[in-house]
Amino acid sequence: MSFRVVRSSKFRHVFGQALKREQCYDNIRVSKSSWDSTFCAVNPKFLAIIVESAGGGAFIVLPHNKVGRIAADHALVGGHKGPVLDIAWCPHNDNVIASGSEDCVVKVWQIPDGGLSRTLTEPVVDLVYHQRRVGLVLWHPSALNVLLTAGSDNLIVVWNVGTGEVLVRIDCHPDTIYSACWNWDGSQLVTTCKDKKIRILNPRNGEVLNEALAHEGSKATRAIFLRHGLIFTTGFNRSSERQYSLRAPDALGDPIVMVDLDTSNGVMFPLYDPDTNLIYLCGKGDSVIRYFEVTPEHPYVHYISQFQTPDSQRAIGMMPKRGCDVSTCEVARFYRLNNGGLCQVISMTVPRKSELFQEDLYPDTLADEASISAEDWISGADADPQLISLKGGYVSQAQSTTLTVTKKSNVLDKMAPKSGGPKTLSASTGGSAGASANGSPVTVNNGTSGGGGGGSTSPANGTQQITIGGVSEQQFGELRTKFEEEFRKLKAIIVKHENRIRSLEATVKAMTDRGLTEVDGAGLAAPAATTGTSSSPAPASLPPTSDETAAQQQQVAAAGDGGGNYRNSTLEPDEV
Repeated sequence: MSFRVVRSSKFRHVFGQALKREQCYDNIRVSKSSWDSTFCAVNPKFLAIIVESAGGGAFIVLPHNKVGRIAADHALVGGHKGPVLDIAWCPHNDNVIASGSEDCVVKVWQIPDGGLSRTLTEPVVDLVYHQRRVGLVLWHPSALNVLLTAGSDNLIVVWNVGTGEVLVRIDCHPDTIYSACWNWDGSQLVTTCKDKKIRILNPRNGEVLNEALAHEGSKATRAIFLRHGLIFTTGFNRSSERQYSLRAPDALGDPIVMVDLDTSNGVMFPLYDPDTNLIYLCGKGDSVIRYFEVTPEHPYVHYISQFQTPDSQRAIGMMPKRGCDVSTCEVARFYRLNNGGLCQVISMTVPRKSELFQEDLYPDTLADEASISAEDWISGADADPQLISLKGGYVSQAQSTTLTVTKKSNVLDKMAPKSGGPKTLSASTGGSAGASANGSPVTVNNGTSGGGGGGSTSPANGTQQITIGGVSEQQFGELRTKFEEEFRKLKAIIVKHENRIRSLEATVKAMTDRGLTEVDGAGLAAPAATTGTSSSPAPASLPPTSDETAAQQQQVAAAGDGGGNYRNSTLEPDEV
């Protein structure tokens, strides 16, 4: 007698459920770029989606409570000059997001709590190195402020965002880089390339540790590191059928498992949950989300089920485990966008009757704190990511911090000037020469006469003489005096014209009050005799017809005649 043994797994009955439309996000203009990217990034605070934007590239950032129909003029993050191709939230700061674009620039942004109230165009830092479009941005899992970028110039660049400098430049790829992924502690990197090969790299020096043929098809492939060191890949065979494989790092050319799925032409994105070892396969243009469980038993990658939707998906993002609802046994949450502009929220749940915290479903998960600094990592240190327990719900342990970029000083500012210029003294002044606000070197001479080469000589009384940008303090004072003199002259001219305008306005108002409609051929009024050397005519005094007109004429007489003659004022022109 034969019988079938059902595999025992606590995830056999995972099912997906879409939230109601009023709990989703509508009217989002998803990017129409043909680049193979998820176009969506999620963290426990915000949802970010790359959108269509005229005059450059942009993406929208929404707090999770801002559901419903999104206004067409909603604030965007729009500082790129070309379409945005990829975005990624920092795992150690939920307010920091990086974006790569066709303008060859990587920008890092700080999003305020509560979302954006107006369009954000000023990033925290611009990372400029790539010569062609940047299609991949990826944060290090455990090191603070370490960011990986890959572009169509076939380069991988590892940055220290805290200083804005390049840490590593990797140029071992002969063609376009499709994907990259860190391993669990960030000590290795797996990449896929258009040359159909998969490579394992040392991210600190770019050394290729192992490489092999990934998939025989010519379309894009993706690869991710699993928590325990295995590598999961998706791609196409020679017949353009989609397939996935599981490989060991030391035997990349000999897959443990290679399974054909279907004949669709959309690239499959593997989204991995390291806590449950579940892999979700989402293809661009697909209407299903397949999920698998990776176990040590044959066949190692077990198909569980799929979530079916009536429309195809354009973009998709996965919420980190910190943002899942443990009270409903939610193990994953997806944000799926279709071509109609609807961002559908899909919750993956394990059915349990008990309402208590399920420790077997929620082992300690990734925290929002870094384990090591960028300097320690580049010097050779490795560390596993920090873990936290979700019992009682997620509570952020990290304080709300603002990303600050500390640019390293330019070594050229500290170089000794050529002979004939001012000499820079550092030891005698208690430190190296500083820099002025505009970046010019500041030189301090401590009462010692400059030697040969035309150096400046200090005063006899031993006071310090400061030279800014090659201009001595005495020359700076003379320039200031000249500027103040010119400013005083300009001020006097302005006052004269202002007084003339006021007197003419008073004259016109007085004539209007008297009902005059015609004037003599000589002008509005006969010119009055002026004193001094001024040639400007003074307005004639008109007999007041009311108390208001009399007061106005007295005010005009006190102000002056517009030619610099002040009859009833004791103020000089430069004092008005």
